Amino acid sequence: MIKILNIHVNAMSNQVIITSNKISPENVTQNVRSNSNGAVITFLGTTRNETKGREVLRLEYEAYEPMASQKISEIISEVQEKFSVSDISICHRIGTIEIGEISLVVSVSSPHRKDSFKACQYVVDRIKEIVPIWKKEIFVDGEEWVEST
Repeated sequence: MIKILNIHVNAMSNQVIITSNKISPENVTQNVRSNSNGAVITFLGTTRNETKGREVLRLEYEAYEPMASQKISEIISEVQEKFSVSDISICHRIGTIEIGEISLVVSVSSPHRKDSFKACQYVVDRIKEIVPIWKKEIFVDGEEWVEST
């Protein structure tokens, strides 16, 4: 299942994708590339094999998709008000994510790198703060829902 929401904020082209399929970071990044931008920053959130000394087997993500898409769109609006970025593409995976697999891709482009770096970090932090996507870590010795920051 792939849900793609193409939105236009401040006459810019942006994309929000929530999917249970594996994510192609190349496709997400390509969505923000243009000849007018000198910087394209792409962040990959991947599943690590250890948290606080406990061995992780996999992650499971759940989302309230309509609100998650809406909140991510709001983040895009915030970013374009705060930073001089051109295009933003955000893809978040839901379902079971194995060790080493990608759960989040954020790609931001702008004429200059500083704005793209700042905007990308802001997007990742805001997703963790306000988007209704929940993560459960499955450990060798149990499981635990992870609280947002």
